Amino acid sequence: MSTTHEPATVKEPATRPSTPAWAALLAASIGQFLVVLDISVVNVALPGMRSGLSLDATGLQWVVNAYSLTFAGFLLLGGRLADLFGRKHMFLLGLGIFTVASLAGGLAQESWMLIAARAGQGLGAAVLAPVTLSLLTGTFPEGPARTKAIALWTAVGTAGGATGGLVGGVLTDYLSWRWVLLINVPIGIVVTMIAALWLRNERDASARPRLDVPGAVLVTAGVALLNWGITRTETHGWASAESLVPMVAGLVALALFVAVEARTAEPLVPLRLFRLPSVAFGNLATLVSTLGGFALWYFLSLYMQNVLHYSAVATGLSFLPHTAGIILGSKLAPTLMARFDARLVAGAGGLMAAGGFAWQSVVLDDGGTFLGSILGPGVVMALGFGLLMTPLVEVSTGGAAPSEAGAVAGIVNTSRTIGGAIGLTILATAAARSGTDLAAGYATAFLVAAVITAAGTALVAFLPRPRTS
Repeated sequence: MSTTHEPATVKEPATRPSTPAWAALLAASIGQFLVVLDISVVNVALPGMRSGLSLDATGLQWVVNAYSLTFAGFLLLGGRLADLFGRKHMFLLGLGIFTVASLAGGLAQESWMLIAARAGQGLGAAVLAPVTLSLLTGTFPEGPARTKAIALWTAVGTAGGATGGLVGGVLTDYLSWRWVLLINVPIGIVVTMIAALWLRNERDASARPRLDVPGAVLVTAGVALLNWGITRTETHGWASAESLVPMVAGLVALALFVAVEARTAEPLVPLRLFRLPSVAFGNLATLVSTLGGFALWYFLSLYMQNVLHYSAVATGLSFLPHTAGIILGSKLAPTLMARFDARLVAGAGGLMAAGGFAWQSVVLDDGGTFLGSILGPGVVMALGFGLLMTPLVEVSTGGAAPSEAGAVAGIVNTSRTIGGAIGLTILATAAARSGTDLAAGYATAFLVAAVITAAGTALVAFLPRPRTS
């Protein structure tokens, strides 16, 4: 009789999460920091790259777009791969690709080498980003512990974007543009060692890994084409063939993707996930909210450098209070969510962010100062977004099975990426229509961001309440 019970005794612990919570949190936070940092840190180094490798305007554009297109296109695939082959394996793969590509970019001697390396960084980031979130949702059960972990993940990721200008400015001014890429190498090596030693490759061992290749090709092409078309509207307009052709092609590919997924036994993204109110409304609210969120960093950076004539380093330093506001809001969110409905916390945060945007639109002028035009509204915006995004991510990842955590994380990251791309284009168009007065244009962008963020906040009312215990 004892022998019949022995397999059950041995097998029981194997079904429990074995990755230490601290290791999952550390690896996820640093991985997310690297991914978000690399989106913004390169912008400051573009002039140095242009002179160092004799890049023309088109080459500079591709230095940025090579990363963003591969990142957006492969996010859903990266999330599903984590479910099929294990979070540890995909974390190490994504981080390895990202680190090697960073080294190649930092050592590039020709423009095509740099562009290819940036595409490699985007691919690695697309595999890595969903895993950083699914590590948390797979390690921490739904409730206060997961909420606190997601809050830290949100704060660290946002801080990566906020400090990108400062890090890029310091490295470019005191070393060279190459170090905005090379700095990723030692960090990547350290995080790889932590992940290799402490993470466990948790996945559904009973499932045979089978990749939905047609779905992967269609969704990757569809999201990349849609994102490419959106970015083209900033220079060519929404009605131009340069913008419409890739956007229409992307939408057609995504429609075909939905048709394929509905008929595939093991789809890349199970369509039933969108029948969960948490996934459907959570990602819709996330997409709309991030439409306006980019105004905080992008247009305020342009205002400080183009109107107030701040240096790159001074601009980065001026964002430190905003970073502190994001971190404070993200840290306050779990405490408030333990006492109040998460929808109330998200709604309050969204209205605060919208109010901050509206305030910012009023005080931007040619004679602005840090104290009068930047600090007050900036902190309100940042604090509001910290309060908004933590419950949104918590709700958007709730309700799904652990075996689909990677797919859900890929959806969340795709919603944020596409929302940011569309929002940046809409806000840039609004700013350009204000004429040659730069300050007035940036103020218009913030006013539009206030309206969009308020609309996104209204969607919070449709969110289900996440479980707190």
